[in-house]
Amino acid sequence: MKGLILALAALLATPAAAKPVSFATDIAPMLKTRCAVCHLTGQEAGNLALHPKAAYASLFKRKSGESPWLLVDPKKPDTSYLVMKLEGTHLKKGGKGARMPFAAPPLDAATVALLRRWISEGATNN
Repeated sequence: MKGLILALAALLATPAAAKPVSFATDIAPMLKTRCAVCHLTGQEAGNLALHPKAAYASLFKRKSGESPWLLVDPKKPDTSYLVMKLEGTHLKKGGKGARMPFAAPPLDAATVALLRRWISEGATNN
């Protein structure tokens, strides 16, 4: 009986499953406001177009030009070069260049965590 009570208490203490991160409503708007200013056409550094209509194709399962890593490696935020560039860990992992966003304040921890969660969930174009 005690085991059943503990199991029920643990179940009740567990938060409800979080709504999946949406690329269209959560990630693309952030890329538009924080990244597309410099990465608009795909001709800029990194060869990335990060405006909403092009961002997913520019990032998903594409190899970085600065490292051996994929820009977005589905279900693997720790090996996604985009995360490394945003967190400033890219140089330690064989990357090049500056932390992103360039010449601007880093993204806040909550935004990076949301991006990490989207990648962990499979980086779908939803």
